[in-house]
Formats: sequence, C-alpha cells, structure tokens
Amino acid sequence: MRVAVTGANGRLGRALIAALGEAPFTGPAGPIGWTRADFDLDVPTSIDPLLDRDHPEVVINAAAWTDVDGCARDPKLALHRNAESVHVLAEATAKRGIDLVQISTNEVFDGRRDHDRGYRPDDLATPGNPYGASKWAGEIEASAAYRRREANLGIVRTAWLYGPPGNDFPTKILAAAERARAGGQPLMVVGDEFGSPTFTHDVADTIVELLGSHDWHGVYHVVNAGIASRADWARELLRQEGMEIGIEEVPAATWPRDSTPPAWGVLEPTQIPAHEPLRPWQEALADYLPRLRRQRAAAATR
Repeated sequence: MRVAVTGANGRLGRALIAALGEAPFTGPAGPIGWTRADFDLDVPTSIDPLLDRDHPEVVINAAAWTDVDGCARDPKLALHRNAESVHVLAEATAKRGIDLVQISTNEVFDGRRDHDRGYRPDDLATPGNPYGASKWAGEIEASAAYRRREANLGIVRTAWLYGPPGNDFPTKILAAAERARAGGQPLMVVGDEFGSPTFTHDVADTIVELLGSHDWHGVYHVVNAGIASRADWARELLRQEGMEIGIEEVPAATWPRDSTPPAWGVLEPTQIPAHEPLRPWQEALADYLPRLRRQRAAAATR
C-alpha cells in the first residue's frame, strides 16, 4: 500500500513517517513524505502533480496551521489553510479513488459541556475559536468530497499532542520550572483546562493499525487514556523527572491570549478495530522522557 503523508516534517507527520516505515503493508519503499515544500497550504493546487507523480493509495493529511493564536488573529487565513486547502486536497484524492485520513482536533468542541464525560464522535461540533472553526470546516469539506465516492474517508481527532522535535508542553514546562526554581518561585500552571495529554507516536501507531484493518470510515477520537489538567500534566512530568518545585495552579485567564482554548477539551477515545486502547497518558509520558532528556542535553551543549 502506497501511503503519502502531508506535513511530514511536523510533530505528528514525523511520527507517522516512522510508524509507517515499520508497517508491513507499506512495502520496501516505505511511506511517501510530503513537506511544505511539496504541498503548501497557501497553494493547495500543488497536490495534483504530487498525486499524479507518486500515485498513493492513501493520503494522511497531517498538514495544518496549528498556531491557534495566529488563527485567532487572522481567521480568514485560518480558513484558507485549514479548510479551503482540505477542499482542494479532498476533491483531488476522491476524484482519483484515493483513501484519505484527515487529522483534526478536540477544538472543534467549545469545551463548555459538563465535565461528566469526554466528547464523542457523534456529539455536535461547536467550535469556540477560529482554529477550531477552521478545522471543523475542513472536516465538512472532506466529508462533502467523499459523500458519493467509493474510497474511504477517516477523520481522526486528537488533542494535546507532544513529541519530537520538542518545543512542546513538556519541553516548555521543564524550562519554566528551571527558571522558577532559580528565582525561588513556585511554577505557575493553568489548573482549569482539562484534556488528555497524547504522545504523537501512539497516535501514529493507531492510525497505522487503522489503515491495516482495511475496514475504516468515519470519525475517530485518538488520545491517550485518562484526563488531566495542565497542572496535573506538569506535576506528573516533574515527578517523573525528579524535579522538586512547588506548583501554583492559576486560571487560564492569568495569561490573556488571542485564542480561547476549550476548558474541557476531553475526547472520549474510539475503540479501533484490532487495536488495544491507547495506554494511559502517564505511561506514554514516561516513554517520551528519555528522548526529551537527550534533546535538552544536546541543546545545552550548543
């Protein structure tokens, strides 16, 4: 099976390329990675020559403008990059009978529901910010393109992603903790935003399992098991790192932002055929930390 990944240099894109490279169904040539130089969200018609050149059977669209504050400052550009580009891509793949996996986000929900359960795939999308609105519009565009087509469309929503190459929540929290400790201050972390910290490698492995099942179509919520506040996540990270510093929980309003993330950004995980539920987020974090230590050590020597 020839599988192409857009956004191949991004956080999830890198994990997908690695996971697909180990999948038996991709063959000796492995996956096809399309970076921004190949498929530019600002020029989405660049997808046609790529499809005709590489002839993939599946495209995983991991390319997106994920700067949520940037999206809030320029909603029109957000719609162009996260919805209009999906329209062009999905029309092109559906016309050729190519299966599509569209990556989406928990931010298609505004997070205002009761904290009794996570959002399910059949819950009504109610975006609460321009980023979420643009990604929801992208889902609509992909669904419209595949409405009367024989090919498969899978929409995979995920949340609170972290993983290589760094500059993620764990990286930023460790750096902030070091600064706070050096200044003799507690580490202030948001305590009123909830979600499921999710390791990119686990999401990528699940998508590979989904493709390998040959029986997929619809909306999937793919997150590590468990729920945490931002402060819970930071507390567990520092515990695993053996870093002793006090944490002061503060409301998200402490740091005004252009975008408003969902306070309850929890997705209820979807059971994937022939795949075990994703492991608890604490276990996934423990798997990531050795890589993060190596990255931080290398950065310190530069």
